[in-house]
Amino acid sequence: MSLKRIDLLICCGSGCVSAGALKIKDKIQSILTDKGLLQEINIIETGCMGPCDYGPVMVVYPEGVFYKKVTVEDAEELVEEHFIKGRPVKRLMLQDEEKQLLSTQKDIPFYQKQVKVALANCGYIDPESLDEYIALGGYEALGNILTGMTTEQTIELVIKSGLRGRGGGGFPTGMKWKFASSSKSDQKYIICNGDEGDPGAFMDRSLLEGDPHRVLEGMMIAAYAIGASKGFFYIRAEYPLAIKRIKHAIEQAKEAGLMGTGIFGTKFSFDAEVRTGAGAFVCGEETALIHSIEGLRGHPTPKPPFPSDKGLWGKPSVVNNVETLANLPTIFLKGAEWFATMGTETSKGTKVFALTGDVKNTGLVEVPMGITLREMIFDVGGGIVGDKGFKAVQLGGPSGGCLTSEHLDVPVDYETLKAKGAMMGSGGVIVMNDTNCMVSIAKFFLDFSVEESCGKCSPCRIGLKQMLDIMERITSGNGKEGDIEELVQLGGAIKELSLCGLGQTAPNPVLSTIRYFRHEYEAHIKDHACATSVCLDLMHFMIDKAKCIGCSLCARKCPVSCISGSKEEKYTIHQTDCVKCGTCMEVCPVKAISKVPVMHDEVKASREARKKQLESEE
Repeated sequence: MSLKRIDLLICCGSGCVSAGALKIKDKIQSILTDKGLLQEINIIETGCMGPCDYGPVMVVYPEGVFYKKVTVEDAEELVEEHFIKGRPVKRLMLQDEEKQLLSTQKDIPFYQKQVKVALANCGYIDPESLDEYIALGGYEALGNILTGMTTEQTIELVIKSGLRGRGGGGFPTGMKWKFASSSKSDQKYIICNGDEGDPGAFMDRSLLEGDPHRVLEGMMIAAYAIGASKGFFYIRAEYPLAIKRIKHAIEQAKEAGLMGTGIFGTKFSFDAEVRTGAGAFVCGEETALIHSIEGLRGHPTPKPPFPSDKGLWGKPSVVNNVETLANLPTIFLKGAEWFATMGTETSKGTKVFALTGDVKNTGLVEVPMGITLREMIFDVGGGIVGDKGFKAVQLGGPSGGCLTSEHLDVPVDYETLKAKGAMMGSGGVIVMNDTNCMVSIAKFFLDFSVEESCGKCSPCRIGLKQMLDIMERITSGNGKEGDIEELVQLGGAIKELSLCGLGQTAPNPVLSTIRYFRHEYEAHIKDHACATSVCLDLMHFMIDKAKCIGCSLCARKCPVSCISGSKEEKYTIHQTDCVKCGTCMEVCPVKAISKVPVMHDEVKASREARKKQLESEE
């Protein structure tokens, strides 16, 4: 049997791998081997294709048919129907609301407003193949620069493009290079910051896993521009696949003569190595990262001096984010003017975001700067999951802020988001529905920042802990008048006085939720009530006796035996013993149990009564 050449691209980003992508690949290979067809099918493990919610996903060329939520059990049918008979398996394809098949990626709404620059190759090539990267123009930009441009021209082109740092700060990339280039030294360093630590963020990891040569080429361009001959990739140890692939890319580049001495027959020489971080969030700050590479504790230091003057081992150094470097090859191939046509006046190009939370289409997206939150959440993201309403979106991770439905038409760029109390950050976007308590959300992010603070400066070490103590008091029903004002005052002082970006931005989630959801804070403090029944100390589980059928399932499944009753008397939850695990509500066959807000004074009185009862029994 003879087949036309078929390319099967299987997404092997971390999300799809965790959902079983490698098992599916192995099963398809096994079936093809048994049928004697393995030579006819080119199976490629790619990086992340983007739509994590559909995973595992795959694309079959030449038709470009997109399959979602594929399982091992689907392998036999895929081989028989699509590979042998040429008939796409419709049940594994996406459909629109009118049940029309969405055959290819360009038909799928998730992709239609995206523009791939940094992610241009992710999901399309084998990330461990240097040949595939070169076939799509890889290292062409580096060759053109080394053989035809001066360092000054290289820097000026990046300045003209308007590229800004994608790691969160948004500092103009070309200007950072210019400062380092003008510093005189016998040794300079270029550092790639792959220490992605925001909860819910996976942009840098996906780039390193899906297109390592692009990031490596970007690093070499930056190194040439500033006069560096040595580079370091600083990647957190939790990203083993990213570390493996960037190391593999470095070795391939060396073997091909693309790295080492006299690259492209010029006087430019360069070498790079990988250093792994232990997962300290503060090491995302460039001076703390530099200290970690040096083998020291990851503590930030005051600026000046800036790393461009005195960085790694006291030598001029530039720290660029993974995504920043990934943009460079395309900017030099297509031109600064092309890149600057995308985005807004002050925020040029595209931005990669990790779209997560209560949104239908979670995943990795790259969109032009200036896109509105509404377009990102409802057009690309598909809207809110289930029948819930949109409530807020957290932008910029634990250092960012929450915006509301009033801001859905706000353009996503550096200045606009900052003015609204949020920030671009590295690209984490967490969408929340109307069942979320914004006080609890703010406390969650603040707790993360307190845990990750290095403790070097007092405003961050002491101030954040004081803010967290107030937040815990509020969510437990012990808030008092003046707590909101104290949070605002403390937050402002911490932002102004902290040594590094962690402390300077950590109060943002609290300050932004106070700004837009002050009424929720007031309800927690004045009424001791959480309207969404999220804060455990301000809610309890209640059995509706009119609905209860007396089956006793809730009592039998309760891990602390706090439910009693009978079929005749119906069942009751003893609130003082309840640990609020929710098991009773999950197992009730008639949905007679629900979460309800409770007045804090009632809880306190009930606990005191229960305590006295237990003491008397003893």
